[in-house]
Amino acid sequence: MNNLCVAHRGFSGKAPENTMAAMQMAMQFPFVQWVEVDVQLSKDGIPVLIHDFTLNRTTNGRGPVREKTLAELKQLDAGSWKSRVFREERLITLEEFLKAACGRLRANIEIKTQGNMYPGIEEKVVAEIKRHQMEHDVVLTSFEPRILARIKETARGIRTGLIIEGRPKDLLLRLQLLRCSFLSISHRHLTAELASRAAKLGITVMAWTIDDARTMQRVAALHKDILICTNRPDIWQEAML
Repeated sequence: MNNLCVAHRGFSGKAPENTMAAMQMAMQFPFVQWVEVDVQLSKDGIPVLIHDFTLNRTTNGRGPVREKTLAELKQLDAGSWKSRVFREERLITLEEFLKAACGRLRANIEIKTQGNMYPGIEEKVVAEIKRHQMEHDVVLTSFEPRILARIKETARGIRTGLIIEGRPKDLLLRLQLLRCSFLSISHRHLTAELASRAAKLGITVMAWTIDDARTMQRVAALHKDILICTNRPDIWQEAML
């Protein structure tokens, strides 16, 4: 199968992002082999799945994620913002996600941090991955090159990937210097030449985030190995199968 579907934060077009409901809905599609999730740390150092640095948008809580313990985070409603149907949804830990994904999905796990917001986050994430023996089923991605470099210092067997919005001329060189084998790039900056050169270097390219069939087909035409990250696996199915 070409241009594999990556379910962005699960089936987040229909279910609240980064929740178990979104993961389960994505897994109902046999063609979904990849999922992308975001991980941060609770106040007591537990890796949890959430995209924003604050709780405001996707829960009924307020304030920074890092100021709440896991017990406090687990009390929040993480579903009603999407629909009352999901009012029972809670934030999930990386451990809970990996248990659900193990043997079924490969995961692009974005480490969400800025500056020194989460000291040691990469070690905690790597430890959880190793505990579930999923080293070969994940790629750890970040906008922060220093995070990727630190992962390679302690966990050389786990793939890493750079997330980037633009397309600097030395992009592939940067990836090689960081020992990254994965590139997460906005579809707006992806070209056939870049995709081809990356493939020759053994670098997997993922284009984000595409929710319409026409753009999916345009990006797929650039190279057969480009992963298509989408909130709508159902639209990917219509466009690509």
